[in-house]
Amino acid sequence: MAEFTDDIDTVSTLEALEEVQLAAQASGRILELKIKQGDVVEPGQLLVVLDQAQVQAELISLKAQEEKDKLNWQRYEFLVPQGAASALDRDSYKAQYIASREKVKATAATLAYSNLRSPVSGIVADVQVKVGDVVRSGDPFTKLIKNDKLQARVEVSARFSDRIKIGLPVYISKSGSTEVIATGKVDSVDPTVDIDTQGLLLKATFLNPNGFLRNGQRLPTRVQLDAKRAISVPFVAVTQTAAQSFVYRVGSIKDIEAQPGQAPLEKLRKLPPSTRFALQTPVRLGSLQNDRYEVTKGLAAGQQVITTNILKLRHGMPIKVKN
Repeated sequence: MAEFTDDIDTVSTLEALEEVQLAAQASGRILELKIKQGDVVEPGQLLVVLDQAQVQAELISLKAQEEKDKLNWQRYEFLVPQGAASALDRDSYKAQYIASREKVKATAATLAYSNLRSPVSGIVADVQVKVGDVVRSGDPFTKLIKNDKLQARVEVSARFSDRIKIGLPVYISKSGSTEVIATGKVDSVDPTVDIDTQGLLLKATFLNPNGFLRNGQRLPTRVQLDAKRAISVPFVAVTQTAAQSFVYRVGSIKDIEAQPGQAPLEKLRKLPPSTRFALQTPVRLGSLQNDRYEVTKGLAAGQQVITTNILKLRHGMPIKVKN
């Protein structure tokens, strides 16, 4: 007995489930670049330091103006109850102070953005800037990618749409090899068929703890539609004559008497009762997988077949069974 599967062989594209594009939050010249491609970073880790001199000078000036406007407002706040100043002037100075205070807050926030920190953990992709470059606010310069879990975009022919369902096993192999390197299951099925390719898009999630798989990688992929255990024989046990497949199974003298063919029965009956014989047996074969044929007719479970010296065998020939 062996397991036989009904599979769809295709190619899938791997995508990281978490991919964060990093962009400068403030404009300036890069003073320090603390990351390079392939680095693993943690949340809050310092990545880039921008030139802060101009912003710092501006902040000092704004704080001085804020203090001046605050004193003016407080002075008029004291004078108005005594009738020495108008409430209108007091309110005007108060508005100036509030505006100055908000400018200080905004500039301080900009200064904080000059130190760009990682928002999440991940692996640094291609870094597109270097020390000395001037970046503008909003300009992307790299990506953070989490490769520990990937999603495969698998396209199969729409003719399988009635057999595709959530939970089907999906296997990813090395390029140019049948070695399975990752196993997952169908997570989702697109409700729409591509009008040009007549392909149906499936998605399957794969764990990637060792990081061997990469975001954007295209690899051989197999979607398993069904699996069953069936009677099977090794590829080397099968012979063919006139489009009919045969195997030689191990039998006794009683088997030869039931299926004599051209075997010399009288001569064979004189051999010891324990003698075993080669019985040429017609079989109907199914698919070939892992060097074994599925047998759909002709053999019963547990019957032994011969796998060596096949070309020398004849129906009814006495044999010695080694294994």
